[in-house]
Amino acid sequence: MNTENPLLAAGELPAFSAITPDHVNPAIDEVLAGFRAEVARLVADPQARDFARLMAPLERWEERLGRCFAPVSHLHGVKDSPELRAAYSAALEKLTEHGTELGQNRDLYEAVKAVREAPGFDAMDRARRTVVEDSLRGFRLSGVALEEPARSRFKDIQTRLSKLETEFEEAVLDATDAWTRPVAEAELAGLPESARDMLRTMAKDKGVDGHVATLKGPVVQAILTFADDRALREQLYTAYNTRASDQGPQAGTRDNSARIEQIMALRHEAAALLGFDSSAHLSLADKMAGTPERVLGFLRELAAKARPVAARELDELRAFAAAELGIADLQPWDVAYSAEKLRERRFNFSEEDLKPYFPLPAVMQGLFTVAERVFGVKLVERHGVDAWHPDVHYFDVVDHDGTVRAGVYLDHYARAGKRGGAWMDVCRSRMDDGESLFKPVAYLTCNFAPPARDGQVSRAQDAQERPAGEGKPALLTHDDVITLFHEFGHGIHHLLTEVDWPSIGGISGVEWDAVELPSQFMENFAWQREALDMFARHWQTGERLPDDLYAKMLQARHFHAGLFLVRQLEFALFDFRLHLEFDPARGARALDLLNEVRDEVAVLPPPAWHRGPHAFTHIFSGGYAAGYYSYLWAEVLSADAFAAFEEAGVFDADTGARYRREILAVGGSRPALESFVAFRGREPQPDALLRSYGLAA
Repeated sequence: MNTENPLLAAGELPAFSAITPDHVNPAIDEVLAGFRAEVARLVADPQARDFARLMAPLERWEERLGRCFAPVSHLHGVKDSPELRAAYSAALEKLTEHGTELGQNRDLYEAVKAVREAPGFDAMDRARRTVVEDSLRGFRLSGVALEEPARSRFKDIQTRLSKLETEFEEAVLDATDAWTRPVAEAELAGLPESARDMLRTMAKDKGVDGHVATLKGPVVQAILTFADDRALREQLYTAYNTRASDQGPQAGTRDNSARIEQIMALRHEAAALLGFDSSAHLSLADKMAGTPERVLGFLRELAAKARPVAARELDELRAFAAAELGIADLQPWDVAYSAEKLRERRFNFSEEDLKPYFPLPAVMQGLFTVAERVFGVKLVERHGVDAWHPDVHYFDVVDHDGTVRAGVYLDHYARAGKRGGAWMDVCRSRMDDGESLFKPVAYLTCNFAPPARDGQVSRAQDAQERPAGEGKPALLTHDDVITLFHEFGHGIHHLLTEVDWPSIGGISGVEWDAVELPSQFMENFAWQREALDMFARHWQTGERLPDDLYAKMLQARHFHAGLFLVRQLEFALFDFRLHLEFDPARGARALDLLNEVRDEVAVLPPPAWHRGPHAFTHIFSGGYAAGYYSYLWAEVLSADAFAAFEEAGVFDADTGARYRREILAVGGSRPALESFVAFRGREPQPDALLRSYGLAA
């Protein structure tokens, strides 16, 4: 193996500073060649029909392939460049072809089936049995039973889909980075100082003076929430909600319209080749919900309860905006602004009031303290770890006995070349190869507003390559805190796995509509006084979050819960119906279908030029196709799971140990419902979700 290529090196962690686009495809080619040779050897060896001699080698090669590609995929998300993009795209095509080829290998399928049918199968431990059964299901869903020409067509579809999905995401990233707008001094009215600092930082990053608005998440949120200038809000809303489409200020330049049609047609064709009625049916083959009827029933039952609440909230907001703000015709770009003013009036409280109490370093330390008390692990920073940007930090996860169990990279701030949103991803999987145990490593990525940088930056590149300014720390909104806890919940699921097989360890192999349980579970701690006291302290005075401010925060917790929930239901129903009802003769009908969904659940439809689907990366490039409902589905599980802590004590050690053992440690080695029952002692109660939104009857 070529040890000079950093992607092939056997080190504990990737050598990010040494990785160049030129390394990507030679590394992938070498690993794929070795993988194919191993598969050929295994199917030719009649003795390789048990777990140790067949499944274990396959797991090791999957882990080796992931170890090679994970840093490439991560860099594509956090430090994109034209050269890396081209290398990534070529490598992804090879990986997709390999995955389909492997899934359609009938000799390998028969070998795995022999392991399943062997007399000793039922005596295997649960994890090994799950690896075998998941593998057989994977073969069936990869078209192992297909005959020509369907077999080759299915393979071509998978390759084309991977390219289209990558192009979709890149179009959104490029459209996000391409739009900027100078903000005049008079247009800053209403913006808090933290937002003005952020716009100054954006200007410096662009190498100009003054203030600049971009389409980065923190900027959009700040302007739509606080800017008094209605025209500015409308322009930003328009630019953001027409990204990568045929509308708006960048109309047609990176239009995802054709990609949406092609992606949907190919997904439907692939599902049909496998014998499914739709790609939604295919998606549910390995999810908890099981049937489209169950998903739609779940979503529509929620909508029936949430929509009347949302309608009342909107009527109240309209009346307030007209009477108090002079906005007679409330538009979507007025909603966040008006809602913030109403919240300030009703609760004498603003999100900005909280930000001084959430300096990022203190929040991180508080999060780690919560992890120690709930899960029994410490996170200890390791300095000198090679990373992709100076702002990145690396932490070892140390168990109560002093053992280093895992590691995690933290990358907090928004910047050019980094896709928006927040996510956790796998860098290394836990793997026992018989000789040594490889520790799991995760990436935890957010897009918070960076602290203001000192001094003028002469070139945008300088701002991108140096760490955020020392002085004043980044101050988070409470929503940011919740986001951080959410992603950390995904991370801890991966990091505390005790399953030695990568395909079912941590988040891998967990039903997609249950994988959000640990992330949404962690969000609850961001509302608990006992947890907040660990980190919610004023960045200058050290004063703890005052009781009156905490009380207002709790009172405002469910403010406009109905409006939020119908928005989530709109996304979920659109996604699911788009995949369930696709008709090749009519095409995707994305906008028409979205309007139907809005007629059913929305209370304030956006303008006709709104193009939300064109930047809906979750479902068109992010793995949530026909699965966006899973956020709400898993929230039933997470709300009920946290109720166990509320009953026993938020930091009850026995409850924490049981949660770690029955939910986190087992990963995907058994069905999520079985894990939930093992933790809770019963099946989840659906009303837990409504209680979590304050909407329970």
